[in-house]
Amino acid sequence: MKITKKVNRNKQNTYSSLTDYNYYLALDWSQVNYALGVLTPKSKHPRYLRGPAKIDNIQNHLSGLRGKKILTIEETTSTHWLYAELYECVDKIVICDPYRNSLLSDGAKNDDIDAGKLSLLLRGGFLKEVYHTLDNSYQIRKLLSGYEDLIKMGVRLQNQKSALYRAEGLNSKKDSGLPADTFMSFVEEQQNSLITHYEETKQKYLEQFRQLRKNIPIINKMCRISGINTISAVKIYGTVLDAKRFSGKNKYWGYCGLVHHQKTSGGRNYGKRKIRHSRRLKSVYKTAALAAISGKNDIGEYYQELLSQGYSEYKARHAVARYIATSTYAMMKNATEYIPYSWRKKE
Repeated sequence: MKITKKVNRNKQNTYSSLTDYNYYLALDWSQVNYALGVLTPKSKHPRYLRGPAKIDNIQNHLSGLRGKKILTIEETTSTHWLYAELYECVDKIVICDPYRNSLLSDGAKNDDIDAGKLSLLLRGGFLKEVYHTLDNSYQIRKLLSGYEDLIKMGVRLQNQKSALYRAEGLNSKKDSGLPADTFMSFVEEQQNSLITHYEETKQKYLEQFRQLRKNIPIINKMCRISGINTISAVKIYGTVLDAKRFSGKNKYWGYCGLVHHQKTSGGRNYGKRKIRHSRRLKSVYKTAALAAISGKNDIGEYYQELLSQGYSEYKARHAVARYIATSTYAMMKNATEYIPYSWRKKE
């Protein structure tokens, strides 16, 4: 897969600049019909535009509204298609996180009500935006999703084969096979065929990852960090895409699940709370930390230095994961090389 150079197509204002729009629009779309909630800066209640679920109808409705328009759509499986189709019809599209829109579950519920509530949340600035782009690099997310689905399928097949052997008191890794001319032997034969197909398909995905490493310099640069391999680097790049959308490393840590939020009220501390994050990135950085500290490298020395300062093993590993995350974030944001032993500058 050839990925072209990323082009900045962001013609729109940031989501925080909400006073410049003439229309605040919210789309509730299904395969049957759609409802479009419409608010102006001065209107108290939204009005609605409805129709069958044809993209031409939605484009005509949006194009018929004169003035600056901002549109929101909840994140679903079809959202990116809608984003691409409606991009030129409005000045800004906000794809919002449905897990943050608890207001929609209150009271009566239908397409019009949901679209109206979303338009009110949009105008008030209460939506949590999910990143989308029209750059070709966004296709890497689809590649990663297919790869992760394949890995889950492979793990399931291996577990099923292991369970088949355990049912006969055998070990799938040590024993040669099940008794011939039995139904269980037939099941094992089919499982082995699927496992072989899985291994062949996995190699095809890995070849795509190797091509991405050749075509995208920043992926190759990230592989020079101890603990980061080709698959890890592609996962990081394909998930983040644009590191500049994070204002700083603390925001990026939160996105990666490497920080918690403090819960305080009335001067009392109620502990820490996990925040919604990318499980893929958290797994990548935690795994990279374990791989790095097990070898002789600059990050392994950083781990030993933390232990000598009194850190527990868990906190030291967590600090290493943050260090790797910060390094990759800085490289993607500034298009720079990895600098070994940069942790010494903090001392």
